[in-house]
Amino acid sequence: MTNPGKGPRESWGVIKRFLLGGFLIVAVTAGAVASAVLLEVKDAANAFERFQTALPGDVEGALDNVDPGQPQTIMLLGSDQRFADIKQKNPSRSDTIILVRLDPDKDATAVMSLPRDLKVEIPTKNGIVTDKINAAYSIGGPSMTVKTVRRLLGIPIHHVVNVNFGGFRRMVNRLGCFYQDVDRTYFNDNQPPNGSAYPYATIDVKAGYQLMCGQDSLDWARYRHFDDDFVRAARQQEFIRQAKEQVSVSSIFSDREELLEIFGRYTQTDIKGQNAILRLLKLAYESSQNPIREVRFRAGQNAGDTFVTITEDNLAKTVREFTAVKASTGGRQTREGGSSGGGTRKQSRQKKKGLAPGLIQDKVGGEDHTLDLAVKAGFPVYYPKARLNRGGYASDSPRRYTLKTRNGRKYPAYRIVLKYGNDIGQYYGVQGLKWRNPPILDEAHDTQKLRGRTYRVYYDGNRIRMVAWKTPTGSYWVSNTLSQRLTNRQMLDIAKYLTRVGL
Repeated sequence: MTNPGKGPRESWGVIKRFLLGGFLIVAVTAGAVASAVLLEVKDAANAFERFQTALPGDVEGALDNVDPGQPQTIMLLGSDQRFADIKQKNPSRSDTIILVRLDPDKDATAVMSLPRDLKVEIPTKNGIVTDKINAAYSIGGPSMTVKTVRRLLGIPIHHVVNVNFGGFRRMVNRLGCFYQDVDRTYFNDNQPPNGSAYPYATIDVKAGYQLMCGQDSLDWARYRHFDDDFVRAARQQEFIRQAKEQVSVSSIFSDREELLEIFGRYTQTDIKGQNAILRLLKLAYESSQNPIREVRFRAGQNAGDTFVTITEDNLAKTVREFTAVKASTGGRQTREGGSSGGGTRKQSRQKKKGLAPGLIQDKVGGEDHTLDLAVKAGFPVYYPKARLNRGGYASDSPRRYTLKTRNGRKYPAYRIVLKYGNDIGQYYGVQGLKWRNPPILDEAHDTQKLRGRTYRVYYDGNRIRMVAWKTPTGSYWVSNTLSQRLTNRQMLDIAKYLTRVGL
């Protein structure tokens, strides 16, 4: 929840969450039932347009035309305007600029975020102004942002969606909330040491696998205190991935009018009229069969600089990767010049003697950390006998709690949280749950048999993001950090040496 008397701090995280959660989850997933929806497109278009408001400025004049059936690039915008700005009629800046490229001929749907502090040339009516890219919105609204981005990237922009925050909570709640694997505890009450004089949004979301509804999802997605942009981006992508996997075709189809109403009420867009909606829905359906690929914008920033900059070569590479997108073949890039790295699946299956580099055996420390938990958990507790030699356990770990499902059933659960050294926002952990079939364990990419257990292995590109196994009474898994910092060997070894307390 936000502070009393203060408007919500509209961070780029929450905008991205709603934009991608609202547009991609609803529009693209709804495409899976397009054969039925298209028969009722008139009703869908009416439901969408009933609450739709026009975009400010001459946006349509700035957009590029596109023939039916051709790829389309859609710009998703959100502003950082606060309640006080609205009252005082202060100009707002675009806090988020995201491009989505729908092209069924490619093997992925490209999504790319442009840094809001990116140094650009803004083509105003009084000449070129050099400023941060988010200033284009305050100078000329969505129209000027379109012109600026097109000038920068040299690619056509076909549609614009401008987002209001109010629909995020309603969209998540309408879809029945989402199970999320929360890596650590997120807390801020704006009081030291958890907060500061700056009015960040308050948050109280505990670590562990849980069903998260609108308000908690909003708080988690908008969190920006004690984090950096790279961690936030990774968390946002993880939210989208888990949410998209849980949206059922039947729920989208049966609730399509209400979902379109929410989308229409809380967005502004040039997409209107039955023909335009029909064309986009067809394209979304054809593209929905492809995975979502987040294209990294290859920009960088020197310490002390206020601008983010990108070289001409890196800009050209970024544009090529976006327009000729391919499905991910490696771990997520987490920062300029770096990669989450990690070898192939074949390499991860190779047997090597000894613990993976960077791991140590810590039987005594693990037992001491989880002994009290094991007494009270109500089901067997397994601790990480092998862990990173840096970082150790989080101060508020372990957490014992009860998970409540959508249908009201309750399961005992626990979460052990470990730090990845002193790296900002990087935590890995062990989850235990007296529930054998939670949704997160659906559709494993691989299985491996280690020390008598059959493990289910889940990948992000070529990087292992989760290793899980089931017992007759429950399920357990090891989760990588948000940026997939642990190597494949480290993930497998931590899982392999999970040990029951007392044995």
